[in-house]
Amino acid sequence: MRLRWYTVVLDSIDPTAQARWWAQALEGEVVFESAEEAVVIPGDLPPEIRERESVPAAEWHRTPPGLCFVAVPERKAVKNRLHLDLAPHLEDDREAQIERLIALGARRVDVGQDEDEVTWTVLADPEGNEFCVLSSRDS
Repeated sequence: MRLRWYTVVLDSIDPTAQARWWAQALEGEVVFESAEEAVVIPGDLPPEIRERESVPAAEWHRTPPGLCFVAVPERKAVKNRLHLDLAPHLEDDREAQIERLIALGARRVDVGQDEDEVTWTVLADPEGNEFCVLSSRDS
């Protein structure tokens, strides 16, 4: 018996707006929206997985996690205890990806990192949730 990391759940003032932002940022797909909850799945899922109601266990276990945004009344108040790390491939332009995310509405944030010492960039989504863009890598 195995468990699969199914989704990351994030509290949100506006779940729909957050889901749409993250879907753009990650080139994913919003598959459910309501006032209380919105869900994003990875955009690069093969059609045979995305379009089937039932997926064999081997394929299901290899499917990357999604993001689920749930409505809460309070805004984010302190630094995240959990954050996402995003990484471009070595063949991708890391700085262009960072600028693309900023153009979508992310902003650079300082969580105490020394920009001259670290190999990542800390950004925040439109509701202030921090995430990192790591150095480019191929594994």
